[in-house]
Amino acid sequence: MRRRHAIVAIALAAALAATACGGGGEERAEPRTIKVAYLKFGTFDANDKLFKKVKPAFEQQNPGVTLELIPIEAPIDTEYHTKLSLMQRSESTAPDVLYEDSFRISSDAQAGYLRPLDDYLAKWSEWGQYFDAAKQAGRAQDGKTYGVLMGTDTRGLWYNQELLRKAGLPLPWQPRSWEDVLAAARQVKARVPGVIPFNIYSGKPMGEASSMQGFEMLLYGTGHKLYNPSSNRWIASSPGVTDSFRFIETVFKEGLAPKPQQALNPNFGTVVATDLLPKGKLAIALDGSWLPQSWLESSQKPWPQWSQVLATTPMPTQNGQAPGSVSMSGGWTLAISAKSRNPDDAWKLIELALNQENSRYLDVIASQIAPRKDVAADQEYLKSNPTVKFWTDLVEVTNYRPAYGAYPRISNEIAAGMEAVMTGQASPEEAAKNLADSIRSIAGADQVEDAT
Repeated sequence: MRRRHAIVAIALAAALAATACGGGGEERAEPRTIKVAYLKFGTFDANDKLFKKVKPAFEQQNPGVTLELIPIEAPIDTEYHTKLSLMQRSESTAPDVLYEDSFRISSDAQAGYLRPLDDYLAKWSEWGQYFDAAKQAGRAQDGKTYGVLMGTDTRGLWYNQELLRKAGLPLPWQPRSWEDVLAAARQVKARVPGVIPFNIYSGKPMGEASSMQGFEMLLYGTGHKLYNPSSNRWIASSPGVTDSFRFIETVFKEGLAPKPQQALNPNFGTVVATDLLPKGKLAIALDGSWLPQSWLESSQKPWPQWSQVLATTPMPTQNGQAPGSVSMSGGWTLAISAKSRNPDDAWKLIELALNQENSRYLDVIASQIAPRKDVAADQEYLKSNPTVKFWTDLVEVTNYRPAYGAYPRISNEIAAGMEAVMTGQASPEEAAKNLADSIRSIAGADQVEDAT
């Protein structure tokens, strides 16, 4: 009898416990943690500011869910990606949401690191606010979308008006060809001693800043490209490749660029933004639309005078041929790890972080070009800095990297070739041949063609 009473008592206690936990029959969610990993370096803390802003709202909207912020300190994107890849190897260390460069989408999706987002996007009412080109940025070669673009960018020439005035150059300065750029740099070198005439990122330590922002800005300005979308083949060799390496050789051989030991500093991008340009040590910089983020009032090193000191002009094509100027564009996305145990919660974070309000906030503080139509038309965004219209207008002539599986390795070979040329270890012709051989090896002989 006592045994029966004991069994009944245990059953009753279990029932009461279940009722208490369930809150009237509803099962209480177990506490969960969503981890978001993102890049932070030097004065670049826009991601950190965004997620610190989003964290309390996300946790309030999702009771029982904690948002863990994982800022990854890395001077360049390649080092960031290396650290992120190490985290991705284990389910216990992999983040749920990650800051993913759009050019790595295809290769990382192919490697099984990313989760397709198409089912989520189909139900997201705000997806229609994104420009078509912005939607393409997160799409892999398999046709699935793995990332949502946070902001895009363009590239051109920044120049110090006072230094060019001292050199005797007309203002506004409007170069029409590569030779005009070189002539201006030579004039600065001759008449304004102690100043670096021109900077173009080059060499392996600067990663994509070298290959995409340096070499490909030149290559696409010759009329040649890295990839032929008509044949779906990589272009291993072309006159434009050799001419681009010749330009690199010229600026370093003639002392128009930083010394190689300066340029090969992996933190050189931060040096340019926080030291060389603000202190009047660099006359002309081939750089990006995002630089003002380093100088705005909200930055770590404000430079209130930047818009009076600096001016902008497009990077011209090689000989001034149509369309007359050239730009390259990229952008970073938010993606979900394939190893995330809570992808639905991860998607809720992306929805919140990239809604209209937070997208505008990020694009303003990071000096990015808005990928959303509603943000691009927003007056706060348009008035955020005086160069927004200039950089936005370059979208008309911009080019995007062939962000397919082979691209990251090809990009590394481009940077290696640039370094060999800038340090005198290879001639432009030798570097072009080595790059062609590498592209054939990486992509496969049947996926490659040559251009004349």
